[in-house]
Amino acid sequence: MPDRKPKLVGVNHIALEVGDVAEALEFYGRIFDFDLRGKNEDDAGRITMAFIDMGDQFIALGQGREQGPDAHRHFGLVVDDRSTVADLARAAGADMVEGPFLDFRDPWGNRIEVVDYRDIQFTKADGVMAKLGVAPDKSDEARQQIRDKGLG
Repeated sequence: MPDRKPKLVGVNHIALEVGDVAEALEFYGRIFDFDLRGKNEDDAGRITMAFIDMGDQFIALGQGREQGPDAHRHFGLVVDDRSTVADLARAAGADMVEGPFLDFRDPWGNRIEVVDYRDIQFTKADGVMAKLGVAPDKSDEARQQIRDKGLG
């Protein structure tokens, strides 16, 4: 056995199964501003996998959701301004999840929690922030979380 275990340093990507990748791109495009990193198509030209860019990370949308809606399993997306996300998600047909957080399910049952960049300890490198056009502002609480963890 090795003397040292590898440290977790982040998430490269999230893979979601959806019933139809083109429909998923349209759904998420009604809520979020994003660039498409790439896509794969089958011989008939149907999109079977698409990659939504998030700076130095991405979401992979793959054809073939088979399980039911996620009750508690979810992932959190960080946005530059979450003030309109709930309204945009409702307008896109998302199933809003009641509770203290801004959670919704996409049409295939994937549960997403949305947080604002300024309110959490999560940070991005200056170059990524500049490319995304996102202000590096943090709330007082987030700055304190960063200090408490020795991250800033």
